[in-house]
Amino acid sequence: MAAENLPVLIVGDVHGDLERLFEALRPYPADSWHTVFVGDLVDYGMFGVGALRYARDRIHTTVLLGNHEVAMLWALRDPTRIGFWMSIGGQRHDLDELASDTALQTWLYERPALVRLPDATLVQHCGHDGYARLTEPDATDTVAAVNSRARDLLMHESEAELWDVLSARNVFDQQLARLQRWLEATNSRRVVFGHTPHNNRKPAVYHGGKAINVDGVFSRFHMKYRRVSPIAASVVPLDDLK
Repeated sequence: MAAENLPVLIVGDVHGDLERLFEALRPYPADSWHTVFVGDLVDYGMFGVGALRYARDRIHTTVLLGNHEVAMLWALRDPTRIGFWMSIGGQRHDLDELASDTALQTWLYERPALVRLPDATLVQHCGHDGYARLTEPDATDTVAAVNSRARDLLMHESEAELWDVLSARNVFDQQLARLQRWLEATNSRRVVFGHTPHNNRKPAVYHGGKAINVDGVFSRFHMKYRRVSPIAASVVPLDDLK
């Protein structure tokens, strides 16, 4: 069955916790779900590259770029960025593994920044409208334009601009007008994102379900949030998000 005909499973920021990812996805067979990762599979935990490979090889899966993937690719290209990347949780052995795996590099460079699902749900890494910086006002398809520009920035040594967009703090929980404009610009009815941890036992739902945060601090190795949160705060079927 094609991915677009399958129920959707949303996975929040994994941050290198591959063992817990195995546990979280066990109830959701790959051939029965379209799995969508919101980005930040790497850093903090010891198995960021392992998480990338696992997500890449899982059938019917979409993996979005997060700011931590951008930082890792930036460090791979420019060794002067390694110190910064490690300061935000980067693991040097992961960078060495990525450096020796050109196929994984190619795959990672091709990851989209946004995906709009068949039910008009937009999925992105952070809950912010700064993605609009990556497109022109007259673009006929904002999602496609953002993804094209994000790829160009990665390929042409302009990671700084993409980092700024993807690392912006979530604003959709508080600023309904900006959320509404972004949904209109992307022809979407709601947006799902991660990046800024919420404090709920389930995904945080704002504005009657128009914005949904799935960063429930999934990784047990998060540098800033040492609590152990329920898997259900970060991994959830899309149909359960109301």
